[in-house]
Amino acid sequence: MANVKQQLDIPAIPSLGTSGIVYSQSLQNQNNGLLRLFFTKLVNSIQSVIGPRGGKYLNNPYGAFQSTVDQTATTANTAYAMTLNTTDYANGVSVASSSRITVADDGIWNLQWSGQFENPDTQDHDVRVFLKINGTVVTGSTGFFAVPSKHGSVNGHSLVGWNYFVSLNANSYVELWWETDNIQVTIQTYAAAGDYPSTASLIATMSFVSNLPTL
Repeated sequence: MANVKQQLDIPAIPSLGTSGIVYSQSLQNQNNGLLRLFFTKLVNSIQSVIGPRGGKYLNNPYGAFQSTVDQTATTANTAYAMTLNTTDYANGVSVASSSRITVADDGIWNLQWSGQFENPDTQDHDVRVFLKINGTVVTGSTGFFAVPSKHGSVNGHSLVGWNYFVSLNANSYVELWWETDNIQVTIQTYAAAGDYPSTASLIATMSFVSNLPTL
């Protein structure tokens, strides 16, 4: 009941014959056979979904994005939107205006992010990251962390990230915002070197969790 892409085949609605005024046993048997086949396929599809690995047949909305450019703050203790310029995967989720992670469907969504922070100063510096939904700050969403100072000739680095559950209506958007107490702190991208690949300055993924509760 599934094709090679692990998508369930939707059974076609049977085309039943129409009897005339006189009852036709052969037509009745034919219709019963078509209905039996249809409901058998339908039950098989439902059983596949509710089985132990049924989730592999579901096509949930999702999005995965990254930034391949450095992100800086021109003024200390001033908030800036984190930006994304590359779409890795998208199904019902998109990025608008470089920072607005926009969903096509109502629901509870899981937003996960990670940023590669760099500090070339000789002191640790604080960074704050928080959310805005449709341009409005989300109460309680701020996370605080410190980016370590330079040690010897090596700048301080921190790969920081966490996740949020957010309730969004269709066509709503969520943004990640950040600010730092020192403009030397940046969200940094790095080119490939040696045997390791390049580093994105920011990665964000958005996964559908549930439809919005109705109660």
